[in-house]
Amino acid sequence: MMFKFRLSLPKLAIFLSLIAIGVISCGLFINSGHVQQAPQQVQVATRLYNTPVEVPASMEFAGEKISLENFDVHEALDRELLVNSYFQSQTILYLKKSNRYFHLIEPILKKNKIPDDFKYLSLAESGFQERIVSPAGAVGLWQLMKKSATENGLEVNIEVDERYNMEKSTEAACRYLNHSYEQYGSWITVAASYNTGISGIKRQAELQDSKNYFDLLLNEETSRYVYRILALKLILENPGKYGFKVTEEEKYPLLQCKEITLNGSVANFADYAHKQGINYKILKYFNPWLRQSYLKNPSKKSYQIKIPEPGTRTFDLAEN
Repeated sequence: MMFKFRLSLPKLAIFLSLIAIGVISCGLFINSGHVQQAPQQVQVATRLYNTPVEVPASMEFAGEKISLENFDVHEALDRELLVNSYFQSQTILYLKKSNRYFHLIEPILKKNKIPDDFKYLSLAESGFQERIVSPAGAVGLWQLMKKSATENGLEVNIEVDERYNMEKSTEAACRYLNHSYEQYGSWITVAASYNTGISGIKRQAELQDSKNYFDLLLNEETSRYVYRILALKLILENPGKYGFKVTEEEKYPLLQCKEITLNGSVANFADYAHKQGINYKILKYFNPWLRQSYLKNPSKKSYQIKIPEPGTRTFDLAEN
C-alpha cells in the first residue's frame, strides 16, 4: 500500500529546525566529556599590515650633518623613505643595477674629489637609465642640459651626444659640482643647486637671508630633491632594514668591454658592428652617445668605441 507524505513549507521548516536542534544537542553531549573528541587544528587567517619605516636618529650626507631634530626635516625624510620603500619594484631594480653603475661612477667621483655620496644624486636624477630624456631636454645618467654639458666639456651635436657617455658625463657633472661648491661651501646646498641651478639657490638664499638648505622655503620639486637622495642612500646602504633582500648573485653583473679607437668616418654602423663580431643593437647599447647610424666626423676626431668582450652578452641560466 502506497502512502504519500506531504509537508507544507511551514511544516518543512519546523521539521528541519528540529533536526538541527538535535544535531547541536548531540554535539554538546559529545563535547561535555561523555565521548572523547580528537584535537582539531584551527587555521587562523594572517593579516599583513603596511607599517611605517624607521627614520634614523642621525645621519650625514657628504660629511655634513642632517638636522633631523627639526620636525620639518624629519617628516620630509620620512615621506621620501616611505615613497621609496613602498615602491618595491623600482627600488629592487635600483638595488640590482647598483653595482654595475656605482662601479663606474665611484672612481670618477674620487678622482675629482667629489664625495662618494653624490652617486646617489645620479640615481635620483636618472634611476640608472642612461638613455632617459626629461621633458625639459635633460639627458643621460646625470640629466645634463645641453648648455651645461657643452660648458663642461662635452660634445653635443646631431651625430655625437656625450651626455649619453657614462664616463664623460660623470666627469662633466663633477666639474659642475666642484664649481657649485666654490659658490656655497656646502655639499648639501650643492646637491640642491643641481636640481634648481646655482643661480636659483643663490637667489632664494639672498631673499630669505639664509644659506642653510634645510631653512629655505623652495618649490615642491627642489624641496623634496635632497630628501629623495638621502632616502636612496639610507635604503641602498642598508636594504634589509627597509624590507629589501637582493643577493649579490641577483644583482646585474659588470659588463666587460674593450675600447677601440675610431679616427675616421663610418658609413654604416651595422656593417661596422658586424666587423667587430657584434650586432648594431649591442654596439648602440654600449655606445649610446653615437646618435646616428653613421658618423661623418669631418674633423677626424678620435673616439673610443666600447666593444663587449666575448661571452659578455651570455647569461648563464644554470647558475640562476
